[in-house]
Amino acid sequence: MAETIVGLKRTAYCGTFREEHAGQQATVYGWVQRQRDLGQLIFVDLRDRTGIVQLAFDQNTDKAVFEKAFSLRSEYVVAARGVVRVRSSRNADIPTGDVEIAVEELRILNKAETPPFEIVENCATAESTRLKYRYLDLRRPDLQRNLLMRHRIAKATRDYFDSQGFIELETPMLIKSTPEGARDFLVPSRVHNGEFYALPQSPQLYKQLSMVAGFDRYIQLARCFRDEDLRADRQPEFTQIDMEMSFVDVEDVLAIGEGYIHSLFKEVLDVDIPVPFPRLTYTEAMERYGSDKPDTRFGMEIIDLTAAVKGCGFGVFSSAVEAGGAVRCLNAKGAAATLSRKEIDKLTEFVKGIGAKGLAWVRWTEENCTSSFGKFLSDDEMQAVLSAAGAEQGDVVLIVADGSKKNVLTTLGSLRLELANKLPIAREGYNVLWITEFPFFEWDEESNTWVAMHHPFTSPLDECIEYLDTAPEKVFAKAYDMVLNGIELASGSIRITNPDLQAHMFRALGLSEEEAHKKFGFLLDAFRYGAPPHGGMAIGLDRLVMQMLGAASLRDVVAYPKVQNMTELMTECPSAVDEQQLQELGIALLKKD
Repeated sequence: MAETIVGLKRTAYCGTFREEHAGQQATVYGWVQRQRDLGQLIFVDLRDRTGIVQLAFDQNTDKAVFEKAFSLRSEYVVAARGVVRVRSSRNADIPTGDVEIAVEELRILNKAETPPFEIVENCATAESTRLKYRYLDLRRPDLQRNLLMRHRIAKATRDYFDSQGFIELETPMLIKSTPEGARDFLVPSRVHNGEFYALPQSPQLYKQLSMVAGFDRYIQLARCFRDEDLRADRQPEFTQIDMEMSFVDVEDVLAIGEGYIHSLFKEVLDVDIPVPFPRLTYTEAMERYGSDKPDTRFGMEIIDLTAAVKGCGFGVFSSAVEAGGAVRCLNAKGAAATLSRKEIDKLTEFVKGIGAKGLAWVRWTEENCTSSFGKFLSDDEMQAVLSAAGAEQGDVVLIVADGSKKNVLTTLGSLRLELANKLPIAREGYNVLWITEFPFFEWDEESNTWVAMHHPFTSPLDECIEYLDTAPEKVFAKAYDMVLNGIELASGSIRITNPDLQAHMFRALGLSEEEAHKKFGFLLDAFRYGAPPHGGMAIGLDRLVMQMLGAASLRDVVAYPKVQNMTELMTECPSAVDEQQLQELGIALLKKD
C-alpha cells in the first residue's frame, strides 16, 4: 500500500545540495533514477526537476528502512528524510556530487511499472514512442531544462514589458472568423445553431480595439491557432508575445523590440546582442540573400551576372536577359574540393525540385577550370563571367537563369542555405536584424488578384499611396520583421487609422464596402470614435525559445506538441465524438472523397 507524505515537508529540491549543507537535516521528494545494491550498502539516485541527489543506506540505517530501499525500482516515487553528509567517493559529473543524504526515513509514495524507455538525456528511443508517453518523456532532464528555460523567458518577457509601461490584457479565445491568411479552426455554437466561432489566428483586431479603448500599451502572451501544414518550426497552436502601442511610429516600435531582445538575452543567457540591429529593406534582402529572412551569420551573397552575359553565346543566359529576367549566381569560395561533379548534380536536382529549370556551374580546381556551359562561350565571355562572379582558383560558381527575376532570387536563396549545410561554414552566435518596407500587395496565382502580404490594416508608406490604384507592385508598407539566424522571429506594422485610407485599401484589395463592413465592421465602427495612431508586432515565443536553446524542433520546447499530421499521440486527438454531441450542434458528417 502506498504511503503518504503526512508529517514530511520538503526542505529543498534534489539538485540544490552542496558541501556547505553537510550536517543539515533534509527531506526530499522525487523519482528513483536508479538503485545500486552493493550488499551492505545501497545507493539510490533520486531525481526531481532540479537534478539528482544520492541517497545512502548503510550499516547504520534502520533495518526496515534498508529493506525498503532494497525494494526500490526505477521511477518509484519516494520521500526521504536524513542528514546531508560529504561523500566518501565524490562525483564531479553532477552538481550534487560532493554530498549525499544518509537516509533515516523512507516512504514509497507510489510504485511504477518499467517504463517503455529509459528516462535519460538524449534518449535514443523513437520520437513517436516518446510522444505517446509524453508525460514520461517530460521527466527527462534535457526536456525539463528546456521548459524551465521557457518559463524564465516568459517571466523575463513580462518583467521587461511591465518596466516599459505595458499592460497585460487577455483577449477572447472564441472570436468572429475573419480573413487572416491561414485556415481558421472553427468551433460550432450549440446555442446559435449553424453559426461558428473561430479560434484566434492572432489577437490582431482586439489589440487594435484596445488602442481605441485608450490602454496605450498592450502586451499578452497570446495563444494562437492556425490550420496549416506543420514543419519543424510550426505548430497548429502556438504562443506569441503580442504587443501594440499608441502614438508611435516605426522607430518607436523597433526600439521597444530591440530593447526587449537585448534585455532578454542578457538576463537569460548572459549574451550581449548589439543594438541597434542592422536593417535591410525587403528589396535589399531579396537582392542580396534571396530571402526575406536571411541568415546573415555567413556571407555568400547573390551576385548579378546579367550584364556580363547579355548577348553571350549561351542561349539559356541570353534568352533570360531578353525576357526581362535575370542571371545571378552564388560563389562558393574554396568549395571545389568539397563540391565534386556528383555533388553539383545533386544540387542541380535540388533546384529543379523547387521550381528552377536547371543549374549552370563553373568548378575551378587546381588542375583546370571546367563548366557546364563553357563550350558555348568565347574566352572573353567566360572571363567576363568569372570576373563578375569574383571567382578564383578553388571556387565553385553556381548560376541560375530565368525570365522571372523573382524565381532566380528565391531559388538562389534556398540554394545558399543548402550549400551552407553541405560546406564547412561556421554558423555560430545570434545575428538579429530588421527587414523593413515589405510590399503591401502580393500577386495570388490562384485567385488571379492582388492580396495583402500582411493584413489589410497595415499602413502603406506615405510616398506610395499614389500608386494604390495604378501600380500595386510599387506600394510598400510600414511593415517590419525581426529575423534571428534565418528564422522570422517577429512581424508587425504601423496600422491604418484614417477611415478614408482604409476604405481605399479595401477597394484596392477588391473588397466592396458591404463586404468590408461584414468582415470588419466592428473595428471600422470603433475607428469612428477617435482611433489613436498605433502599431505593434508579434514575436513568436516558441521560435524564440527554440533559437535561444539551439533546439532542432519546436517539439523540444512545447510541453504537449502535435506531430506532422496534426495529431497528439499521447491523447490520440483529434478523435471522433458521439452522435448525440453532433445532434446538439446540428452537425451531420459527410464522407470526404
